[in-house]
Amino acid sequence: MPTNAKTKEKRKSERKTQPKREQKPHDIEAMNALDLLEHDHREVEELFDQFDEVDDNKKKDEIARKLCMMLTVHAQIEEEIFYPEVRKATHDNDLVDESLVEHESAKHLISEIEDMRAGDEMFDARVRVLEELIKRHIMEEEEELFPEVTDSNMDLDACGSRLAQRKAELMEEVEGA
Repeated sequence: MPTNAKTKEKRKSERKTQPKREQKPHDIEAMNALDLLEHDHREVEELFDQFDEVDDNKKKDEIARKLCMMLTVHAQIEEEIFYPEVRKATHDNDLVDESLVEHESAKHLISEIEDMRAGDEMFDARVRVLEELIKRHIMEEEEELFPEVTDSNMDLDACGSRLAQRKAELMEEVEGA
């Protein structure tokens, strides 16, 4: 779906009228798994909103790079830690498999975006398609997968600690590179 000025203005208007999603300012180390992942979701959504509102290519490039880094780290901690534990706790392979396929699609777009610069042909389009994919992925996780996890016997606090520790390691690697 192409994004024209009318669509951009509509998105901007919707963002202003929507209540701000709660972003828990807790210590990330103390969050349970679902709180940590939801915190990441809100941060990414906010960055996509910022990208949509900016016209300056330098700023767009900066936001896109941060988005790609955050999404890469988020996907990695989910794939290494969260999804395997969800699989064991819920025995719902379908939702986990769908999430993994969505991650693969996102990684492909992220790779393309990382090889580009704001102002390049198709840059904005790729970021917007990534936004649509990620927002749908977030909605499915939060509305379908997370309730199953909540109803399971999964130790969300222990998983949250492992996620936070691995996320910190990966962020340190990325920021040190």
